[in-house]
Formats: sequence, C-alpha cells, structure tokens
Amino acid sequence: MSTKIAETLAREGVQDLLARPLLARLATCDSKTLQPHVVPVWYMWEQGAVWISTFRATRKVRELQENPKVSVAVDTDEAGLPVRAVIFEGEAEWVTDHGAAKEIGGRIYTRYLGPEGVLEAEPQSWLDDEQHLVLKLVPRRVFAWG
Repeated sequence: MSTKIAETLAREGVQDLLARPLLARLATCDSKTLQPHVVPVWYMWEQGAVWISTFRATRKVRELQENPKVSVAVDTDEAGLPVRAVIFEGEAEWVTDHGAAKEIGGRIYTRYLGPEGVLEAEPQSWLDDEQHLVLKLVPRRVFAWG
C-alpha cells in the first residue's frame, strides 16, 4: 500500500466510516457504449481491500470482465452532520474458488444481517449458488473527506 493511500486511510474517522454497515456504490463502465453503471452493494473493508459479494450473471460482472477498472464509494449523509465519504479506485480481482468466496461472502453478509441472520435460508442459498463469486479491490487510489 502506498504511503499516500495509508495516510488517507489513517485520517480521523475513515476507519470508523468503513467499519459501519453502510451501502457502498460500485461503479463500472460498459466498454462498448462507455455508459457508467452504478449499483448499491454490501461490502467489507478488510486486509487492505474492498470485498463485494456478487453473482456471475450480473451486469457489473460482465462489464468488469471486459474492463476491470472500478470505483467504490462509501458515504454517509446524516441529518445535520457534514457528508463523510471514502472513494476507492483500482482494478477488480475475482475470488472464484467456491469455498473461499462462500467464506468471504458469509463475513460480508454477517456485517449486514448479524450472526443469526446470516444463517437464514437466504443468504445461505446465495452463498451456495454456483454463480456466487467475490470481487476484491486493492485500491490504487483512495480519496476521503468529511
């Protein structure tokens, strides 16, 4: 991790923001039309990477297979408080090993559903689905404010 990225991530409040189970926004781009595509996703920030659980048949995966460049934004706009945000940029990598993707995906879902909720039929069926995979983004650039 570069010094600049490490300094940005060390700024006051950044790690606290990333630890909260907020929605992230994942941005991809269609390589033919250049049309941006932004979707809300569940994520986790761990071991210097953004991890996102997804499925092979989605538009974001199709676009990232042709153009792996991606941006992820995590932000909060709580009433009466200034906006706080972190934006990550880089190239997507894939965790396609089913066992590893299931384990990482399970940790992501636990962030949002809790230890009991993750044991429900859904999301367990999502984790067992052969189409399930995990996107890994080790950021090349990070911006933060607020």
